[in-house]
Amino acid sequence: MRDSSSIFRAFCARSLPKSEWTHQAHLVVCRVALSNRTPRETIDFLRDAIRSYNDATGVENTTSSGYHETLTRYFVGAVASLGGVDLEEVFAAGRCQTSAPLSHWSRELLFGPLARAEWVEPDVAPLPWSPEGLLRQSS
Repeated sequence: MRDSSSIFRAFCARSLPKSEWTHQAHLVVCRVALSNRTPRETIDFLRDAIRSYNDATGVENTTSSGYHETLTRYFVGAVASLGGVDLEEVFAAGRCQTSAPLSHWSRELLFGPLARAEWVEPDVAPLPWSPEGLLRQSS
């Protein structure tokens, strides 16, 4: 795997190969973005950056594919809630695993068009961190 700054730069330049845009790469980009942005700024940054990256790699941002608002906000919250831990600890954290959001949302709600388009509150269990001020819609 590339180092985190290389992944971040390639992602921002929209030159990261689509095959390398994995869940781990998403976490790397989130962690690097959080290193010099607030969580709210990171959400705004990722919303635009992921949509642009998807456009550049031929992934349509629709109600059934591409950018997913609720998942993006969830993982920003999950990574931010860990504080300044190193990437290996982020990768190992239960709340940062691919399936972790399904502990908080039903599959139907999480993968429906509304949750993809905007933040949707969990319908199964509350988040283990306070979303107040972090996961609300940024202005």
